[in-house]
Formats: sequence, C-alpha cells, structure tokens
Amino acid sequence: MTAYRLVVISAGLSKPSSTRLLADRLAESTVRRLALDGREADVTVIELRDLATEIANNFVTGFPGPALREAIEAVTRADGLIAVSPIFAASYSGLFKSFFDVLDPDALTGKPVLIAATGGTPRHSLALEHAVRPLFGYLRSVVVPTSVYAATDDWGGTGDRLTDGLPGRIDRAAGELAGLLAGRAPSGPAADGGERAETVMPFAEQLAALRV
Repeated sequence: MTAYRLVVISAGLSKPSSTRLLADRLAESTVRRLALDGREADVTVIELRDLATEIANNFVTGFPGPALREAIEAVTRADGLIAVSPIFAASYSGLFKSFFDVLDPDALTGKPVLIAATGGTPRHSLALEHAVRPLFGYLRSVVVPTSVYAATDDWGGTGDRLTDGLPGRIDRAAGELAGLLAGRAPSGPAADGGERAETVMPFAEQLAALRV
C-alpha cells in the first residue's frame, strides 16, 4: 500500500514550542484517523525556525539553500499539509508567510490543508479565519472546514457546552483532513523523479472548443 505523504509545517520560534506541540498532536490524530480506514501516512515535519536564514537568503539571491530546497520539494510532493503558525499582532508570523512566499505559486493548488495556530489569548483565534485561511485560499488549496486555535488556557481545558475542548477540535479537524486525503490516491513516486507532466491546451484550441 502506498502511504500518503503528509507534511507538517511548524513556524514556532522557541524550542520546545506550543506551536510544534499542536502540530504534532494534529499529525498524530490525522495518522490515527487514516489508520482506522486501513490507510498509512508518512509524516515529514518542517521546522521553519531552522530555515529562517535560508529563507532570507532566498529573497536576496533568488535561490534556495539545500535545506530550504528539500523543504520546498517535500511540500510540493505532499498529498496533504498541516500548517501551524503562532499569532503575532493578530496575524500569522512573518516567518510563516515568508516560507509560502518562496514556494511556486502553483505548489499548493488543490492540496488538502489543515490550518492551525497558537497564541497567548483566545482573542486572537479569529486570525485563522481573517488571515490564514485567505492565504491558502489565494494559493488555491483545499482548506478543511475546522481550523484549530490553541490559546495558553486551552491546554488542559475541556471546553463548554457550546465549544469543544482542544482535543475535540484537533480530532474533528484531523478527521476532515483524513477524509479529504482518503478521497485522493496517494501520489507515490513519479516516473520522472517527482515532476508531474501537465498538458496545457493552447488558448486558440480552448476558444475553439467553446464554439463547438
């Protein structure tokens, strides 16, 4: 059985960080939900803090360093993505945004993505909807309905009658991502070393087809 390629991006700055902790919990839950359907996943974790220098150099030189190139290739080949950022000033971090700025604009087209974030206060939870979700919408990703925000007080909290606790939100979002992945065949290694051939119909032929 070909395993799904699941890439986890953590933009946490400290080590250890709550951002990485949330990323790991989401990945574990997604793998567990896939396993319930007899499916497997290979998980690759990308810590953006380790790539900060290469990301900055890429903006200046136009060329990624070895570690950044490997991360870009992993994201491009992934079947699904979990992206987690700390929230600063009511938005994703600059490091998080910079990484996605160096990707090819089409790298995430049609790719299932689970978005999540961490912060010190619940007041910043809407940053996922007004900042992070539009970013991946612009990149033409398929973002799961449930986003997961974890404030400091959420770790160990049980929620209330109207709001699930953090474990419940993690499980629900992971189930949605697993469901999207289950609807797609695992990419597996391509015959040409990972590049997928894309047939583009000339514009004149597209117009002619519309007149038929």
